[in-house]
Amino acid sequence: MDIKKLEQILKDNNQPKFRLEQIQKAIFQDGISTWAKVTTISKELREILEKEIKILSFDVEKVLVAKDGQSIKALLKLIDSNRIEAVLLSPRKDTWTACISSQVGCPLGCAFCATGKGGFKRNLTAKEITDQVLFWKQYLKKFQISIRQPADKIKNYDINNIVYMGMGEPFLNWEEVKKSVENLINPKMFEIGSRSISISTAGVQGGIEKFLEEFPQVNLAISLHFADNEMRSHYMPANRAYDLEKIRETLKDYFKKSKRKIFIEYIMFDGLNDSIEDAKKLVEYLNSIGNSYLLHVNLISYNDSPAGELGEFKSSSGNKIEKFKSHLLQNKINVTVRKSLGQEIQGACGQLAAH
Repeated sequence: MDIKKLEQILKDNNQPKFRLEQIQKAIFQDGISTWAKVTTISKELREILEKEIKILSFDVEKVLVAKDGQSIKALLKLIDSNRIEAVLLSPRKDTWTACISSQVGCPLGCAFCATGKGGFKRNLTAKEITDQVLFWKQYLKKFQISIRQPADKIKNYDINNIVYMGMGEPFLNWEEVKKSVENLINPKMFEIGSRSISISTAGVQGGIEKFLEEFPQVNLAISLHFADNEMRSHYMPANRAYDLEKIRETLKDYFKKSKRKIFIEYIMFDGLNDSIEDAKKLVEYLNSIGNSYLLHVNLISYNDSPAGELGEFKSSSGNKIEKFKSHLLQNKINVTVRKSLGQEIQGACGQLAAH
């Protein structure tokens, strides 16, 4: 929602200053989705707001829900007719994570990513970013009202975590991403704790430094995927500008200023990066950064792209992933095999294509 526009409307209608806080609480914290239901303000003001300002900056075109209810994907149409996707995940009972986009498409062009295959169109504004979170809050509010299960079955209908891991590279849209994080942690708006927010990057030069300076308590994730420069450059063209050596030096500097854990994202591709030799390269690379006890590797099964568009890539077998994990553990590298959610609705890591 456009806060500046809302402030101007309230000013033009001679509303007291506290009215803004009342509305912000109703919209951003209580998840109210229509002006008619904001009962803390007058009917006259509700009617004015209904005519002059939309709560969301996009239209919701489609919502897909996986059969197990653990993943939900929304196709969102922006005011200029561009489309993005956002995902709601429930990896554990009573835990909800909103996976949000920061760009329409992505300029990095990773060979294994459906988003990158579609190219880059534009950056999202801060309100388009946070409105994705707002939409999911509204969705859960409606879900709470309509759910038919006994009350003790589901105890939480609010978002616990926000991850900037949808469409786009957040650090290539830093000013708007920065504003969006400020709004998410603002106690008068979403009031989400900094440690409940994670931003994922391919390692954009200069981005990590700005990130640490602005948000030292927000979680950082590095989309690494390969511990070999030649392989990484082949499948992730951005590595030619932000290669493993530059990322290593940046993370060394990061640890001089912070002792916060960093998450290393590593998608497992059959025959490309899943051998014991690849595991050895990853261990060597992580150890070269130093403070390896603060590095946590998330192993992720590759998710097939929509309609098999990127058919050359296949996920590693469960057996290979376990062997890879065991080698990391034997070398004292913290590692988790991340549960894959959203494949059924094309809402998993690397599958977002906005159609």
